Amino acid sequence: MSTPTHGDATVGPVSNRVKDMDRWLGNGGMELIGTVGASFDDYGVDGEDLGWVTGIFTPLQPACNPHGIVQAGVHGLLLDAAMNFAINSALPGRDRTKATLEMKIETMRPALLGESYRLRGDVVRMARQIAYSEATVRDKEDQVVSRSTGTFMLHRPDSSGNGSAAAG
Repeated sequence: MSTPTHGDATVGPVSNRVKDMDRWLGNGGMELIGTVGASFDDYGVDGEDLGWVTGIFTPLQPACNPHGIVQAGVHGLLLDAAMNFAINSALPGRDRTKATLEMKIETMRPALLGESYRLRGDVVRMARQIAYSEATVRDKEDQVVSRSTGTFMLHRPDSSGNGSAAAG
């Protein structure tokens, strides 16, 4: 059993996994994530039933400008994917994220071609139709390279199974 961290603080051991998302490990179901050099390697739910995901990022040439620096849009791609994965790992049954409503991205230092970085996404708060999440890319010294916060719309099929969102 692993011990996830939330930001810089440890939140305790994983209580369980709400659903099996192992098929999304690796590129998260998006070929572009693997193309830029990233992959997801673990996920779970903390003691407050909030989801998290971890991954690695070793930038490949398609992620970088001609000087070997990762383009900010690639940070956005990975941070958005990490937040979505974290949210989906905490949602039961067929519930899932539907859309990224708002996302803020900050880059603090450059990510460089071939260097190794860690990805992490965490759910901050989950409501009936909206989830709030955050994600980071950190270097080997544990310094934040980039970070994001986001607001996500959720899809929660009603109990009749017709796929429409339930009132909430």
